Amino acid sequence: MLPLLLLTATAAADPAPQTFPLWPGKAPLAVGDSPTDKPELTAYRPEKPNGTAVVVCPGGGYGFLANDHEGKQVAEFFVKQGVTAFVLKYRIVTKDRPGPLGEAPLLDAQRALRLVRAKAKDYGIDPHRVGIMGFSAGGHLASTAATHYEKGDPKNGYDVEKESCRPDFAILAYPVISMEDGVTHGGSRKNLLGDKPDAKLIELYSNEKQVKKDGPPAFIFHTSADTAVVPENAVRFYLACKKAGVPVEMHIYEKGRHGVGLGSDPKWTGGEKSVGTWPDRLSDWLTARELLPKAK
Repeated sequence: MLPLLLLTATAAADPAPQTFPLWPGKAPLAVGDSPTDKPELTAYRPEKPNGTAVVVCPGGGYGFLANDHEGKQVAEFFVKQGVTAFVLKYRIVTKDRPGPLGEAPLLDAQRALRLVRAKAKDYGIDPHRVGIMGFSAGGHLASTAATHYEKGDPKNGYDVEKESCRPDFAILAYPVISMEDGVTHGGSRKNLLGDKPDAKLIELYSNEKQVKKDGPPAFIFHTSADTAVVPENAVRFYLACKKAGVPVEMHIYEKGRHGVGLGSDPKWTGGEKSVGTWPDRLSDWLTARELLPKAK
């Protein structure tokens, strides 16, 4: 019950970012006691929360976490709009935590969604407006959470496990989606599934093949110039959502390298300005879905 106590303390404190563990003890599938095997959430709280919350999954090929431009900066973007953001430190492959990771990152994402819902009242959050967002490999994790979910267990003795882990919406930025050769990002697949994954594992984590008709609405952003994670990943997920009847919106920009984040830093955009408009399109989408208030 430790995370719940920490969350309560966080909610009662000032709105500065607060970090707390996902699990009360050793995380499921932990292989050691290193910091890498201790997943966490960092909460960013707006002064006037509008009820919407999002769990943010930075990218990094399941081998590191781009916690600044795909984590902290993104959380601050949401906070300015009244959205409570939780940046997820999920498990990755390091020298202290060898791969393959298997189900561990998904368990972290599911736990994060449940944990946010369990303490929704403390954060001024509507438990039916809790989404997930991911960049690159974090986009794979977010799309996995958006296609591999289950209802909570009301008979469970722990409040967190009573909650559903289905996100209410999914935001995927230049995401890895497929594990199939020719489309996937090789490093992400190796870290997640190993050098020679079984065909069934490849299919299970090729999320374009796992979209359900009751899946959460999705917003997808990618660039045609992305050679690290080819935009066919985004296209496959878009078409799968469309076929399943899941509401989906996709924006593909001509220019912009992989890892552009919010598209505001010339270091990542190469000075290309159009790609920096995608956060505006995201805000429009969130407003249309009544996840942000309409401008007065």
